[in-house]
Amino acid sequence: MNDAFITENFMLDNETAIELFHRHAKDLPIIDYHCHLSPEQVAEDKRFENMTQLWLYGDHYKWRLMRTCGTEEYYCTGNASDREKFQKWAETVPRILRNPLYHWTHMELKRPFGISDRLFTPETAEEIWRTCQEKLAEPAFSARGIMKQMNVVLVCTTDDPADDLQHHRILAQDKEFPIQVLPAFRPDKAMSLDRLETYNAYLDKLSLVSGVDICDYDSLLEAIRRRHQVFHEQGCRLSDHGLETLYAESYTEKELREIFSKVRAGASIRREQELKLKSGLLYEFAILDHEKGWTQQFHIAALRNNNRRLFKDLGPDVGGDSIGDFPFAQAMSSFFGRLDAEDRLAKTIVYSLNPTHNEILSTMIGNFQDGSMPGKMQLGSAWWFNDHASGMLHQIEALSSTGALSTFVGMLTDSRSFLSYARHEYFRRLLCNLLGGEMERGLLPKDIDLLGDMVQKISYFNAARFFGFQGLPML
Repeated sequence: MNDAFITENFMLDNETAIELFHRHAKDLPIIDYHCHLSPEQVAEDKRFENMTQLWLYGDHYKWRLMRTCGTEEYYCTGNASDREKFQKWAETVPRILRNPLYHWTHMELKRPFGISDRLFTPETAEEIWRTCQEKLAEPAFSARGIMKQMNVVLVCTTDDPADDLQHHRILAQDKEFPIQVLPAFRPDKAMSLDRLETYNAYLDKLSLVSGVDICDYDSLLEAIRRRHQVFHEQGCRLSDHGLETLYAESYTEKELREIFSKVRAGASIRREQELKLKSGLLYEFAILDHEKGWTQQFHIAALRNNNRRLFKDLGPDVGGDSIGDFPFAQAMSSFFGRLDAEDRLAKTIVYSLNPTHNEILSTMIGNFQDGSMPGKMQLGSAWWFNDHASGMLHQIEALSSTGALSTFVGMLTDSRSFLSYARHEYFRRLLCNLLGGEMERGLLPKDIDLLGDMVQKISYFNAARFFGFQGLPML
């Protein structure tokens, strides 16, 4: 046995921080406006047979660390038993001190499982496994039950335009389930031109679900527009784009039609033609978002699928991605500038996986704030390889120094796990500790209500108002 590691005042090293967190942040609901949860698992209220299914399936964060610490692939994504995989994670955790997963692992054991009197080690793994097994048999530990326990009120999943949204419809019609589960529109595949055979097969699928025969560029835009409308009717209020960089090449409509015709016929195109087509499509997506009052999100600078062996054997999203370094500032300026000049620039959140981009992004969004609302242009939260304490602090510092932190829409999970809501608590604790410490050092006014109001807005209320969601508790 050990003294509790994740205490009530974990990460809070001053009295003001403790008051800020417990009085102003701790009990606020969670809006998780960007995640990769399976709407099917929520719709069916999935019951997990064991902790490995809940904790390790699909979690490439953990797989990367297990491999790093010498664990064979057999125990990560291979055919080892769930109990063996759990044991291998237990062997890994003591070796990842200072990695955020060390904190998150213990925070997730505390909430919702109530385990806080021991560290997760190979020696404690069996007892923790048994305790969690007992809990998982209870209705409160189903997919929906965990979301309720964590005080979640709304999540936005990540969905392709060709998805039929049947699980979202089921959830919307279930009046017994109080949590909103809304789709987010991610049309990346509609502009993924690197493999034309795969791309054209995708367009065939999009044709079927949209009811539009995609035979030319204009019919592609019509298919996308129809699906965009269907998503809107299902409550969608955000789009998302996972890009290396933004695209803002000069083009004519005639050029785009000619290029797309070649693509649809399976003919190869030059790199400059690919960039023109991507630029045209990205612009059209942005127009749709502005027309509907949505928020557009841009996740940039991920260098994906670096390990070709892993990609060949297991596919994408298995832990073979890293931070990229792509030029983007000029293209982003041109892209936003064109939309702004036309009065068609939607609410926008920009994220970069490269932390050296924080100041570039934070100053770029300031160029296009238009006074129509607080924080129309947002610097996105620390993302993926950056959602650790120093990464979150860097994002906060960049935003605070060049913009208005008080308008920030706060944290998200970007996760496939139903236990990852601990990241919201982690962020709130860090925010309260930062502000509390600066107040005690005389860098901020000694006004707990002033700071508490900002903490509440960043933790919940800004997001509740910003995205245009309906029916959220405003307390």
